[in-house]
Amino acid sequence: AGSIMSMAPIAVSHLLQDQGIDTILQITGRDRNKIALQSELLAASALGVTNILCMSGDPPGAGDHPDAKAVGDLDALGLLRAARCLNMGKDLAGAEIKGSPTFFPGAVANPGALDMDTELKRMEGKVKAGAAFFQTQAVYETSKFEQFMSVARQFGVPVLAGLIILKSAKMAHNLNANLPGVTVPDEFITLLDDSEDRSATSVEIIAKIIRDIQGMCNGVHIMAIGWESKIPQILAAAGV
Repeated sequence: AGSIMSMAPIAVSHLLQDQGIDTILQITGRDRNKIALQSELLAASALGVTNILCMSGDPPGAGDHPDAKAVGDLDALGLLRAARCLNMGKDLAGAEIKGSPTFFPGAVANPGALDMDTELKRMEGKVKAGAAFFQTQAVYETSKFEQFMSVARQFGVPVLAGLIILKSAKMAHNLNANLPGVTVPDEFITLLDDSEDRSATSVEIIAKIIRDIQGMCNGVHIMAIGWESKIPQILAAAGV
């Protein structure tokens, strides 16, 4: 995420599943060509990891190795098509493979995109390419998310709303300035600014959003960014 170097997610997914935790493996087309990407997908299947989230990937210039070169042989649509081909027992070159995986592929969407018509058309294209679920960019404006879902429901696939835990007002300002399609309302920034216990306030903000969007979507994807320990508190406060 963010083109920051970290452990390969295929290993993390496998280790988590060994602990009985179902996972969604994020895979991007940024760093490898279509040969390596199909190879990784087959490796994931062999390790029992079949839920995959297909993304193009953040540009390397935004990460901690800005001089790294992107490959971009397959974008999100290409990865979805690759997963569908492998599920059918063939690779992207049309060659038959021994056996076939059972991938449940997903993709991403941005409910706060400035051009919503284009974003919804992209979603439709991803569904046609094989997307069976969506995870969204961070949601803070529930009314705007409701408008997005009023159309997105027509695609007939589950949607998990993304939520980034706000650690401070400064972080909220940075998201507004640097993350396209994300707007943290002033009311949340003021709450964080005035709070004597920012941790508790952060938990309540995300819990409130979850309570507000229950019934609009099929679940949430909490991006804790180091505050994973807060997730149980958030879910308890949200009544989940």
